[in-house]
Amino acid sequence: MSEQDFVRLRAKPGVAGWRLALARRVESRRFQHFVVGVILFNAAILGLETSAAAMERFGLPLRILDKICLAIFLVEMALRLLAYRLDFFRSGWNIFDFAVVGVALIPGAGPWAVLRSLRVLRVLRLLTVIPSLRKVVAAFLHAIPGLGGVMLLMGIFLYTSAVLATNLFGQQYPAWFGSLGGSLFSLFQILTLEGWADMARTIMETHSWAPFFFIPFIIIATFTVLNLFIGIIVSTMQELAMAPEKSDSTSGSLELIRRIEEDLKALRAQIKDD
Repeated sequence: MSEQDFVRLRAKPGVAGWRLALARRVESRRFQHFVVGVILFNAAILGLETSAAAMERFGLPLRILDKICLAIFLVEMALRLLAYRLDFFRSGWNIFDFAVVGVALIPGAGPWAVLRSLRVLRVLRLLTVIPSLRKVVAAFLHAIPGLGGVMLLMGIFLYTSAVLATNLFGQQYPAWFGSLGGSLFSLFQILTLEGWADMARTIMETHSWAPFFFIPFIIIATFTVLNLFIGIIVSTMQELAMAPEKSDSTSGSLELIRRIEEDLKALRAQIKDD
């Protein structure tokens, strides 16, 4: 939950005082820092559990500490559910938290044993607890519609280039461009600028004009299209950076309306008494 959710809960009529006090406690900075510390500590434990030497020497203590961390997460989740009830599931971040913690309750034996390894996703709770990380993820998710067009453009360009590369180089260099799938993979490798120079120099031994294919491909695919990804994400982050100001003003308006309503109720009660 965020401060906005707490303000929304406080503005709802008929909310018990103990729920507001509990929500204020779980949203406090000290409580959030404690949760972050537990997540980081649990991340270190999960990392140590991948070491055979560490498990041989400290297997039992590590498992006990992991159970303690899980118990803390469960208590935290229960407190939030008590405070917010069904409003807890209005936020996608809370649903993600609930799912990540719930995965850890899957039995460690039987057909569910494979899913048990997903408990490492608990580390991703840092994305929901730390506001700065939450903004980055929100910006990326908000940018997905805009990125869809760029990805479609990239797909069309890669497909066209792969067909062309297969026809040009497939016969002499089947390991790289012998099939459409192989060409797509090789061009994706070139797009990442990994080992493309050695590949191009090898092809230039039989095709001296190969640079006229590879250099324009790198300029268009890497320097132009990938920069569009960055530009869209940065633009979205700037838009979301302006959003808190609007939300703060909205929250302030809701709080002002709530106070006015309380003052009117008190005034009506005083008039009736007189």
